[in-house]
Amino acid sequence: MGRATDRRNVLRIDLDAADPARVATRRPDSLSVEEPLEIRVGPAGPGRRRPLAVTMRTPGDDLDLAIGFLLTEGLIRGDADVRTAQLCAGPDTPNTYNVVDVVLAPGVPEPAADPTRNFYTTSSCGVCGKASIDAVRTRSPYAVADDPLTVPAALLAELPDRLRAAQRHFDRTGGLHAAGLFTGDGELVVLREDVGRHNAVDKVVGWAVRQGRLPLAGHLLLVSGRASFELTQKAWMAGLPLLAAVSAPSTLAGDLAEEAGMTLVGFLRGRTMNVYTGAHRIAAAGQGGVSRG
Repeated sequence: MGRATDRRNVLRIDLDAADPARVATRRPDSLSVEEPLEIRVGPAGPGRRRPLAVTMRTPGDDLDLAIGFLLTEGLIRGDADVRTAQLCAGPDTPNTYNVVDVVLAPGVPEPAADPTRNFYTTSSCGVCGKASIDAVRTRSPYAVADDPLTVPAALLAELPDRLRAAQRHFDRTGGLHAAGLFTGDGELVVLREDVGRHNAVDKVVGWAVRQGRLPLAGHLLLVSGRASFELTQKAWMAGLPLLAAVSAPSTLAGDLAEEAGMTLVGFLRGRTMNVYTGAHRIAAAGQGGVSRG
């Protein structure tokens, strides 16, 4: 439901235009859609689900987003913990389908009414609504340190181009992040786009949950932006042994990856990359004599 892009008329200014009449022109432009999604969670029964989170997202794959969010926040363990998940009518007229209603399976505890669990997330920050530092950290049930995945550096260097080629909406807007799940052989399994980096990852994880594919052993996650603490945690919660980003990681991302036994790769651009943790999973020709720059 909903559109990922929208058209708007803009004033385009090109100070280098050869024709003075073309310096300022009116033309249509495509923007990434950003709308709120409310996630309601609770047991079966009428009127018993209450709002848990509101996230600013690009419409599309909303059920994956909701399920992935619940999994990466440690509120469910897998698809068996969810009885139903469906888009339902919100307060808007006409209906914008900006609400997901999640019914938990019998025996699954309902999220506690705790101020540390009152989530409001923007498209740029996935943990902004947490009330304490302790509420940010969620431990994964998967021992990714034992995952034997090994990826040739030359293959890893090809993946950003494969991710970029598979993005449906980036060319039109330039404003959507992507997260792609790859096999160790470089096959793109699933890709999701969103105006929020964390939402794109949750959409990938939610897809995996609904497909019954957790843990994602032997796979890697590539993200189009930077590698933050929250994205590293989400990858760990899904059982991913390797997270790669085309931009920089943060110190907390590196600390968490080290703790989890994950491989963290940043600045994956062209034929170069920085391997911050878990370098044993990256096979590089001539690696026996590593030079110190």
